Amino acid sequence: MGLRQLVIDAWSWLNYKPVVAEAGRPGSRAFPELAKTWMPSHELRRLAAYKVLASYDNNQAGQLAAFGGDESALERRELGDAANLVDTALGYLLGSEQKVSVEGAEHADEQTPTPGAAEAAAVQKRLRAWADKELLTFRVQQAERAAVLLGDSVMVLAWNPDKQRPTLRVYDPGFFFPQWDDDADDDFPTRVHLAWELPADDDAGLKARVRRVTYELGPISEGDEEGLAGARTYPWEPGRASNVTCYLTDAEWLLEDLKNGETLDRLPMSKASFRLGADGTELNRLDLLIDFVPVVHIANTIPDGGEHWGRSVLARVLQALDELAATDSDGSAASATTGTPIIGLAGARLPVDRATGRPQELEVKAGAVWQLGETGRMDALDTSPQLAELRARVDHLLERIASNSRVTAAGLGTLDATEVPSGYALKLALGPLDALIGMMRLAREHKYRLLFKMVQRLYQAGRAEGWTAGETLTARLAWAPHTPTDRGAVLEEVVKAYGAGVLSLETAVTMLLEAGYPIKDASQEVERIRAKAQQEAEVRMAEAAARRGRDEDEEDQADDAGPGAGEERKSVKRESEREPVGSGR
Repeated sequence: MGLRQLVIDAWSWLNYKPVVAEAGRPGSRAFPELAKTWMPSHELRRLAAYKVLASYDNNQAGQLAAFGGDESALERRELGDAANLVDTALGYLLGSEQKVSVEGAEHADEQTPTPGAAEAAAVQKRLRAWADKELLTFRVQQAERAAVLLGDSVMVLAWNPDKQRPTLRVYDPGFFFPQWDDDADDDFPTRVHLAWELPADDDAGLKARVRRVTYELGPISEGDEEGLAGARTYPWEPGRASNVTCYLTDAEWLLEDLKNGETLDRLPMSKASFRLGADGTELNRLDLLIDFVPVVHIANTIPDGGEHWGRSVLARVLQALDELAATDSDGSAASATTGTPIIGLAGARLPVDRATGRPQELEVKAGAVWQLGETGRMDALDTSPQLAELRARVDHLLERIASNSRVTAAGLGTLDATEVPSGYALKLALGPLDALIGMMRLAREHKYRLLFKMVQRLYQAGRAEGWTAGETLTARLAWAPHTPTDRGAVLEEVVKAYGAGVLSLETAVTMLLEAGYPIKDASQEVERIRAKAQQEAEVRMAEAAARRGRDEDEEDQADDAGPGAGEERKSVKRESEREPVGSGR
């Protein structure tokens, strides 16, 4: 690659692959879909990167390289190391579970709850019910695996009037084409396309076509609202009129009708075939009655300034994975010659084929007997030292991949437990992994807050039962710890801090929950603890009252027996109530 062709961008880590240089060229065998006339030219490198990463995930990187002219790549052995790295990073990112948490809801069960805590707890309960119905944990895993592997993922919300709730769907990031305005907020594009190609179906009589779903913010059309034309008041901003709404357009174009220059954002509307909604409404600039685009783009990493796209966990170790596959291929060839060695014979008497009269080839197999002359000799080629070197190189490459990806050898499970002298040493070994997961979760924090904000507002816009007008509450996705926690140490810390009065009961239960204790709901656990404490207090009060009653009865009986007996009984009682030193009561 010459200096004039050097490209430095979010996909520069793919410059070393010759096959990527062919992306978008007519006749490309590796990326034929990128040569379509409707495909935007500035998106080709991103889409090519997605396909390269997907090939590594499916052990097909060699096949993709072969399409670029490297025929020897077909013999490459790929043993799932890329997929293992992705799944391992995904497992640490997700933790054991994820929960919807609304800010302030944890104080609803306190004896003196903070203002708004009851409302926050009610919203949290509704959001968790929505998450259960929409299989949020499953959808999050779908989206996050694509984000970890490809660098990006897309979630789309839509109001379903039949189900009376927002529905959540995950899209391939290769279908996602945001349109950013130079003067608009870079984090929230005002126009988003979801587009993909539909193949021809000869049986159904359908030709090849492209489908484009567009969400676009724009001014409210005149006459759409009763009263004040061109403006409306949204339930999440009562008292404030807005002239912005989101329009939905869902249409298809025949590929044969598209000409050069008619790219995704310039498709001729005169040739569009609009789809119909469930109620028969034509989806051509349909007013969704919301002032936001219900699409959430999740980036795996925090993008650089001026960039919008995330980076795959494989990006910086892709060449090391190539080296590992090549070493595995060499090791396979060396193991073949080690298990079945090459043997040279001198002075051997070869058997003759009676039909042809030619000497037969000898086979190396168990039980074979070869006749050698007086000066005969047999030599075997020993390739076991080379095989041992290749195995050592595999271990070296795995350590390099673990280190440079920051998943670490301890995180991948390749670290020998006998090499770790203490738990503190293991914690230090997991330090890069902790930083990696912290950065990945930080990149997603505000995206999931945005997702739950949209869910609340779609409920309000749909006028669902229980969702009234008012300000949207802050909700987030709470992640479980990504590494094992010393639960005993956390329990001891919680007991001491709560006993000393420096921690509230709610905070103490939350710490136990985060440490991995089987607590389903922190607020319910706090309520159960308080109920049990009150019950035990009532039992103690009842027992104390019973003891006082018995003492009074005994005193009355002693008084009836005589004045001396009563004084003697009280003296005995006082002696029995004295606590010996060090009794521990």
